[in-house]
Amino acid sequence: MAKPTVILVGADKGGVGKTTVTRTLVDYFTAHHVPLRAFDTEAPRGTLKRFHPELTEVVDMTKIPDQMKIFDTLSPAESTVTLIDIRAGLMTPTLQALRDIGFIEAAKKGQITFALFHILGPTIASLDEIAETASYLGDAHYFLVKNFINNTHFFEWDEATHKTYFNRIKDAVEITIPKLNEMATEQVDLASVPYLTFIANKKLGGEPAAYSFVLRGYVRHWLGNVWAEYDRIKLTEIVASQSQVSPDAGQRAQTPRVA
Repeated sequence: MAKPTVILVGADKGGVGKTTVTRTLVDYFTAHHVPLRAFDTEAPRGTLKRFHPELTEVVDMTKIPDQMKIFDTLSPAESTVTLIDIRAGLMTPTLQALRDIGFIEAAKKGQITFALFHILGPTIASLDEIAETASYLGDAHYFLVKNFINNTHFFEWDEATHKTYFNRIKDAVEITIPKLNEMATEQVDLASVPYLTFIANKKLGGEPAAYSFVLRGYVRHWLGNVWAEYDRIKLTEIVASQSQVSPDAGQRAQTPRVA
């Protein structure tokens, strides 16, 4: 029997590429035919909504009526996954709110599947978030995401430092998001379409586009590597029962295609 799944993508530190990761997750679940709805907490305009307007609603997570829009409507009959893109500085307050309303406890009891994609920057300041975040999670699936959105090499993370922080949570799993070519990143942003739509050389409404074959190739290759990480952690198995995701779905959707 399926149950509601809630995935938070966030960090208290800004500029670490939270929405970029959220966009790859939307494409991944879409390609695997996993029912999905998304919430963008970058109120009032939103960033995720620009790329996925039909799936996304902009909310203010600091307001109780908007919290109710999300958590009072959890239903596996309507959506397998509720994906929430948490804006910078709002992750800890959001986790506090989830604790206070009993969401964390419900997840511990197995009534809800809860996962957190914690997007990390290259500095110790970003790693310091782990200790505070861990205190809220309970039995949630906790993914520590190294997002190489620029040329950083996480230079401050020597091996001893890495172990000190990453080993604080028993079942935390590391994910690496590789760097996408800057020109390809800019062109997808200018097009304001999902990565899959850009690869397919389409506009947001489905009309044919004239995007660069070369840049579409770079996006396809990059997105395939990102999806390989999601396959490695068995993300579709976490969010849905085998009756909802066909056994060969991962194989069919593994490599985005260039049209």
